[in-house]
Amino acid sequence: MEEKPPSFIVTDRRKFTSEGELRDDAPKSEQQEQPAETSARVITMPSPKQEEPKPTVPEPQPAEETAGPSAQESAAQHQAYQHSTREIDDMLRQANPGMGAPQEVTFDHVIQSIYLSALVAMGAGTEPGQKARVDIIGARQSIDMLAVLEQKTKGNLTEKEQRLLQNALFDLRMMYVEITNAISKSAHQPPPPKK
Repeated sequence: MEEKPPSFIVTDRRKFTSEGELRDDAPKSEQQEQPAETSARVITMPSPKQEEPKPTVPEPQPAEETAGPSAQESAAQHQAYQHSTREIDDMLRQANPGMGAPQEVTFDHVIQSIYLSALVAMGAGTEPGQKARVDIIGARQSIDMLAVLEQKTKGNLTEKEQRLLQNALFDLRMMYVEITNAISKSAHQPPPPKK
């Protein structure tokens, strides 16, 4: 029976051995293999809306020259952000035709995000059978962020937003006190006697 020549060839393109040393037969880099005219490649993503011009974003200035971006720079940056967001959303909808419109971020989402990060820091995301990992400092920082939001937004929230913020702070502070009391209690207990 006649042996067929292989239909594909496997080439080891690794440059280093398993010990981390340069191989003698290491392949040359792609730039060395290609002629100079073809070595540069530009990858562009197709834009679904070609007729819409891309906004220009001004170059950021070093911090010591300006106190912050000007109103014009902020507006241009916001316009560029919105344009990029629309492009990404269009690409996602093309790739996933059944996908609904993206949800707008609200104040409720901000509160819920900080609330969840505090819960996770207090061990709420632990899988059954595993020991809870508590980051009490991270939990305290999340609770303090919500407290800052409560102070800085006083008088500017709807009744529903105010109630959500107050309830989140109340729940998190209660959990925090319970955890810190348990930590304090276990720290003051004498170690079990050795047998």
